[in-house]
Amino acid sequence: MSLATVSETRCFGGRQVTFKHDSRSTGTAMRVAVFLPPQAERGPVPAFWFLAGLTCTEDNFAQKAGAQRVAADLGLALIAPDTSPRGDGVPDDEAYDFGVGAGFYLDATEAPWSANFRMRAYIEDELPALLAAELPLDMDRQGLSGHSMGGHGALTIGLRNPGRFRAVSAFAPIASPMNCPWGEKALPRYLGPDRAAWRAYDACALIADGARLPEILVEQGTADPFLAQQLKPELLEDACREAGIGLTLNRRDGYDHSYFFIASFIADHLRWHSARLGL
Repeated sequence: MSLATVSETRCFGGRQVTFKHDSRSTGTAMRVAVFLPPQAERGPVPAFWFLAGLTCTEDNFAQKAGAQRVAADLGLALIAPDTSPRGDGVPDDEAYDFGVGAGFYLDATEAPWSANFRMRAYIEDELPALLAAELPLDMDRQGLSGHSMGGHGALTIGLRNPGRFRAVSAFAPIASPMNCPWGEKALPRYLGPDRAAWRAYDACALIADGARLPEILVEQGTADPFLAQQLKPELLEDACREAGIGLTLNRRDGYDHSYFFIASFIADHLRWHSARLGL
């Protein structure tokens, strides 16, 4: 279960590393990109997790967000897992929004997906334990964020584990998969037809069922082509208002769904997280 280094390069005085390991959760080899700031050479540093969106891998955030400079200044590790299991024998679908690259950060219960698509167990349990055992990370100080499908993952994992993450944010998250085409396609195929089983993977449903976070930060571009049909941030606004959760929803005029959008505001999120992580 130990980490093997795939690639490593110096970056802003720290190290940008891609690791691989055999996962018991997914039954496949998995990869994760980790930036260790220069402060990690002196001892454990807080961790900022970023969960990527549909079609992405562990490389997208590491290569496109431009987060390492600020993370190095703050002394913050960046952790970017892959979005799904991959490899020979892993079931797939020809569409981009289901199967490989579209794990939705859930544990599938329906065949054939249930054999490998166990991203909830992987992200919530297996990967944190592995990284904590092998890297200089302060796991008492963790923040969680993500983009699109990964924003959905960040919100739902954060809501299910409120004591683990001191800060939770998202970029253009799928606010309610139970109420959008992406989720209405993926959830029944992964989890079966019982909508009650879907609620653990819907931020708005989790909040309605009693899950709480003290505050959430969300960025949303107004020119995002998925805004009205897929993302629906107004549903998260309503859920947080009714539950008394402090939601800061920044609607960014003219920004779309791309990593140019993420790169424009990632420094704000890193500083917001670092303040809550005691940096």
